[in-house]
Amino acid sequence: MRSVTCSMAVSLDGYIVGPDGGFTWAAPDEDVFRFCFDQIQEVGVHLLGRHLYETMLSWETAAADPSLDDSEREWAALWNPLPKVVFSTTLSAVRGNARLASGGLAAEVERLRAEPGEGDIAIGGATLAAEAAGLGLVDEYRVRVYPVLVGGGIPFFPRHERRVDLELVESRALSPQVVYLRHRVVR
Repeated sequence: MRSVTCSMAVSLDGYIVGPDGGFTWAAPDEDVFRFCFDQIQEVGVHLLGRHLYETMLSWETAAADPSLDDSEREWAALWNPLPKVVFSTTLSAVRGNARLASGGLAAEVERLRAEPGEGDIAIGGATLAAEAAGLGLVDEYRVRVYPVLVGGGIPFFPRHERRVDLELVESRALSPQVVYLRHRVVR
């Protein structure tokens, strides 16, 4: 059965987006970018909220941008063909190798888990990830911790009225500034 993973950058005080709505503090250096590149190769389908989908749309036409370096072109070559499912109540259409979700998050994850296929089911976007966590759908949390205190915003782990036990699977320094922590949900 395919695992559902939630992989995001997080500030040391636990936020994925600061109070101003920004996350420029999480711009990856070359080492972190290479790590993210390796991680995306393990993904079979990516579930995105509307905001993340719109943020990532720039990659759809990136191959034609002469200002991109080789690693960015390599990223676009991986990202663009990756199947994506977008959850939105405001979008009526999506582009590229994406489709709008036809049902709720739990039903979509259940259907994707049942389908034959390789790779993880990755969840991205603050609101969608929080919903997945609240529904108990996440199997692994993959956190890239940045040495910054943003003081508020959207937390990586949403507040829920239940305990979730985690098992540390992996930890390592990705660069002099960024630490990677991978935890599996204990069921």
